[in-house]
Amino acid sequence: MLYERRGFRFRSSARMLAALVFILLCIQPGHGQTCTEGFAYDRRSRQCIDVDECRTMPDVCRGDMRCVNQNGGYLCLPRNLYNQPFRPETPALPEPLYPETSLGFPEPFVPDPAGSVEASYPRVRSTAQCILGYAPAEDGSCHDIDECETNTHHCNPTQVCINTEGGYTCSCIEGYWLIGGQCQDIDECRYGYCQQLCANVPGSYSCSCNTGFLLNTDRRTCQDVDECEEEPCSHGCLNSYGSFMCNCDEGFELAVDGITCKDLNECEFSDFLCQHNCANTPGSFYCLCPPGYYVFEDGRSCEDINECDTGNNTCTTEQVCFNFQGGYTCLDPLQCQPPYIEVGDNQCMCSAENPACRDQPFTVLYRHMDLSPGRAVPADIFQMQATTRYPGAFYIFQIKSGNDGREFYMRQTSNVSATLVLSRPITGPREVVLDLEMVTVNNVINFRGSSIIRVTIFVAEHKF
Repeated sequence: MLYERRGFRFRSSARMLAALVFILLCIQPGHGQTCTEGFAYDRRSRQCIDVDECRTMPDVCRGDMRCVNQNGGYLCLPRNLYNQPFRPETPALPEPLYPETSLGFPEPFVPDPAGSVEASYPRVRSTAQCILGYAPAEDGSCHDIDECETNTHHCNPTQVCINTEGGYTCSCIEGYWLIGGQCQDIDECRYGYCQQLCANVPGSYSCSCNTGFLLNTDRRTCQDVDECEEEPCSHGCLNSYGSFMCNCDEGFELAVDGITCKDLNECEFSDFLCQHNCANTPGSFYCLCPPGYYVFEDGRSCEDINECDTGNNTCTTEQVCFNFQGGYTCLDPLQCQPPYIEVGDNQCMCSAENPACRDQPFTVLYRHMDLSPGRAVPADIFQMQATTRYPGAFYIFQIKSGNDGREFYMRQTSNVSATLVLSRPITGPREVVLDLEMVTVNNVINFRGSSIIRVTIFVAEHKF
């Protein structure tokens, strides 16, 4: 480009344009924050600020070049151009051009005085001289050259040109940084941009959340999802961080799917849950007792129903109701078989004056009792004692009949008493009739006689 004023020529060589140093960007570490070349991380403001290379890098521009700091870089410009005014304060008056004498004009040209009529020859206004990065405009001012618009920049194809006053900078779009003169993708996932899951994509990144979480509106953090609001459990639900837990009501257990509840069969846990039978129900159970029993207050054990007290029996008015474990029986009125005669309640006697009674027991007393099959052995169950004592007499106690299974024996506890002992476990239901005999022997008067207690034992079916 050639500028001419009053014969003075100034030539701006192509070497002057080559003095423009383009910006090279690099990564500057700073406490976990990276800045492109030309910027430095300020810990106080927590942002990247421009580095003034003209102050921090001595002799960055060599020769007759002067360093001019730019945002993110610098320029090296000739000192004489830099010293020229950016824009004249007053517009320069056009100066006349004097014709050369060599063209054949014998007399010199004298301009008219001020205020005279404008000359008929053409007048040209002077052109403003502009520094690099600016171009003269028609009004004589210097306008910035948009190197990015005119495509006169030297940015790499992977870079983005950004126009500045008097120059331009080469940068990378968001999500890229300059490495070795090339814009390369920033792996944002390495710097913990996402709270949970991160997927890097060219020029950006995408955050997602683990199961049980929902991405917030900031697209980075995650919040817990309360799954219990959707009622996923068949019974109860307990929300937890990132998940939930189902629980079941009493009497149920959680199925293998962790959501549904199935009935818990309590009756399978133990044979001792109920004294007799156990019946399972959804979420619970109840105990059953056999006929003749009812479920006790504890809900598990069985108690005998006394049908004789409750009146729930079939005995007639002539009969006597006898209750035993699990049932009852109706006892007919006592009928003494000859030669015995009835002498009182439940007692028959055979008189000594009657010849038919000579070899028979003197008295027969009837007794009734019940017995549970689960009773521990040996066990004392009945006591027998002489009511009349004679001088010089002694007594012998024995089981005369009914002990076919050898479950009982008589143990004499004194010279006038004995006890009936259960020696073996006994099962029911059954009815056992034992004749317990007391033999009286008196050698002084040569007397021998006996009395019988006929004991009827009702053995229950169950052990309770």
